[in-house]
Amino acid sequence: MTAPSDTSPAASLRHALLIHREQALTQLYRRAFPSVSRHVLRHGGSAEDAQDVFQDALVVFYEQAVGETLTLTAAPSTYLMGISRNLWRHELRRRARLPHEALPDDPGPLAAEAAPETEETSFAVLDYVERLGVRCKSLLLAFYYFQQPLTQIAADHDYRSVRSATVQKFKCLERLRESVRAVFRAETIEY
Repeated sequence: MTAPSDTSPAASLRHALLIHREQALTQLYRRAFPSVSRHVLRHGGSAEDAQDVFQDALVVFYEQAVGETLTLTAAPSTYLMGISRNLWRHELRRRARLPHEALPDDPGPLAAEAAPETEETSFAVLDYVERLGVRCKSLLLAFYYFQQPLTQIAADHDYRSVRSATVQKFKCLERLRESVRAVFRAETIEY
C-alpha cells in the first residue's frame, strides 16, 4: 500500500493504523492512557474503569480514523482524551441512575429474589448474538461463555495478534450493545 495522497493528520493516522495497526495503537496507548487513567481515578473511577473507558475510546477513535470520518483539530492523544472524558461522564451519569448497592455476605436472599430466567429471555439474548454474524458470535462465545484466553482466541480465529482479537471483541460487543439499545429505545418510545 502506498502513502496517502491526502497529507492531513487524519489521513496520515489512518494510513498508520491500516499499515502498522499494532504499532500505531501501542503508540496512542502510551501517549494517551496515563492522562485518561488520571482523569478517571480523580473522578471516582478505578484502574479497571480507566482501562475500560480507554479501550472503548480507542475503538471509537480507530473506527472513525479507518472509516475516514475523523477530523483532527488537535493531537490524537488529545482527541482520545476528549472521547474518554465523554465516555466517563456518560458512565458516571449511568451509575447515578442505577446506583450499586452493597451485596450481602449471604447470597441466599438474592438468589431467592432473582427473577427466574425464562426460556424467552435466554432466546432473546441468543437472538441478538445470532444477528452479529458467525465471526462475532464465535469470538464472543469463546471469550464470555467458554472463557478462553485471548491468546487462544487470537490463534483459533486467525488474528495476527492478541491486540487485534481484543479490538475485534470490543467491536462485536459494541455492535451487540447497540442492537440491544435500539430495541430498548424502541420499546421505551412505544409507552
